Amino acid sequence: MAKNLQVTIDKDSGFCFGVVYAIDMAEEILAEDGYLYCLGDIVHNDEEVARLKAKGLRIIGHQDLSSLTNEKVLIRAHGEAPETYRTALENNITLIDASCPVVLKLQNRIKTSYDEQEKILIFGKHGHAEVIGLQGQTNNEALVFQDLEELNSVELPSAFTLYSQTTKSVDKFYAIKDELLRRGYEVKANDTICRQVSNRYEDLGDFARQYNKIVFVSGKKSSNGKVLYDVCKQANSDSYFISDANELQTDWFNAGETVGICGATSTPMWLMKDVKFALEQI
Repeated sequence: MAKNLQVTIDKDSGFCFGVVYAIDMAEEILAEDGYLYCLGDIVHNDEEVARLKAKGLRIIGHQDLSSLTNEKVLIRAHGEAPETYRTALENNITLIDASCPVVLKLQNRIKTSYDEQEKILIFGKHGHAEVIGLQGQTNNEALVFQDLEELNSVELPSAFTLYSQTTKSVDKFYAIKDELLRRGYEVKANDTICRQVSNRYEDLGDFARQYNKIVFVSGKKSSNGKVLYDVCKQANSDSYFISDANELQTDWFNAGETVGICGATSTPMWLMKDVKFALEQI
């Protein structure tokens, strides 16, 4: 008789506290009111969004906000630009603000820098909800870049303040700072990267090395998921990225192997448990 797979879920994987907070707030209001508007996907995970939609969560975009009046609207953990708060005030919208405290602290620091007329660079993903909110603190004047190559074709001021999206790699942030200093710029680096996320990079590598195979569960839209999957892949070349149990392929595994399941800060634990159950049936 063939031996079953030995499957373990990484206890540190799954929602960060900011996402837990936002989802708890949403579920509380959904239980009371039966519906709730949310500005953008509450989390970058389609399965979790579908679960909450079934409870009455209504996902809207910024263009919908201007035509909405006298309603409750949830602001997710990524935070929002000042414009959103102005629109809500004009339209008598009650904002349920679930912005992550780490993001709010960063927004505040960027706003202070802007008010003090510092030139601002933000290391972050173009078009990401958090980054849009950060840029909004500077009247969209801050320069956003995803990697150093982007800056090669830009004329930078001689002195500036460097910030980062909260979920970026700490090592990469400091490597960028060092390179910009080496190029002769006067750089004031403001590190507000979330340590709950950054600590996962090291821990996840350790986790991935313990197993024959790794199954990484994440939504395709999650930028944090892409980064953390790369960490797994570097630590264990037999790592597979899936969004749900349906994407598992039996030929990835051999009888009796050990399999580690992990995920992004936007991956719900119930989804990883579904994947564990499916793997144990192989």
